[in-house]
Amino acid sequence: MVANISLMTSTPPSRKSVLVRGSGPGLLLAHGAGSDIEDSFGPVIENLAARRTVVGPDYPGSGDNPLPDVPLTLDMLADHIVESAVQSGVHSFAISGFSMGTTVAVRAAVRHPERVTALVLSAGFARRNARLKLAVDTWRALGAPGGDGRVLASYLSLLVGGTRWLDARSEGEIGEQLELFAAGMPPGTDAQLALFDELDVRADLARIDVPVLVVSPSGDLLVTPLHSRELAEGIPGARLATLDCGHAIAAELPAEWAALIDGFLSSVGG
Repeated sequence: MVANISLMTSTPPSRKSVLVRGSGPGLLLAHGAGSDIEDSFGPVIENLAARRTVVGPDYPGSGDNPLPDVPLTLDMLADHIVESAVQSGVHSFAISGFSMGTTVAVRAAVRHPERVTALVLSAGFARRNARLKLAVDTWRALGAPGGDGRVLASYLSLLVGGTRWLDARSEGEIGEQLELFAAGMPPGTDAQLALFDELDVRADLARIDVPVLVVSPSGDLLVTPLHSRELAEGIPGARLATLDCGHAIAAELPAEWAALIDGFLSSVGG
């Protein structure tokens, strides 16, 4: 999902829409819905690329990638990011998934076990419960054609920003943020959010056979910590770490998030 407060398609992923940075072991990024790689991960990419080859593809409907002629599916997105890494010359990799990208990462690990070496699942979920459905349905309604973009931006800012982080912003800073939100929603946002009606990877969790770190923002109002606990409890041997922030980890605690990811991957040889 949107991080800033800041699919296998019918054709191969465009290299123009795939970010590649650094060198060393592979690290594939899976961004949130209504977002893109820079939005979900931007402030941590260079830190992660200091010791790894970071590959960051945008989903269909984000960045330069058009939507396909058929509805998006989770399998499409999982295959899309894996194929993006392979086309970039990275054939095995850990995956760091953020928000909806955690379900993409889990499905990629199940569909491509020969390529995935570890998972980091941040601010994520295994399935959408009634509360998350309410949040996403409201997002889609506010984002419908003819809707007020500033109202949608206000709604999302309240959901993805940690309360302490938002309380520390001035009116001018909030206003600037609302302008960025209102102007920056990817064209495929609604198609990506439509996936939430079918997202459920609980059956996949027990099949994951690689080291996993689950990162839970303690102040997340969009994807609450209950979801992180469900992920950690469902994956054999998964570790659970907490960050004192809201959903938008990259905006609030980028250094701490990068250190968690880097430290975990280094400890498991990724």
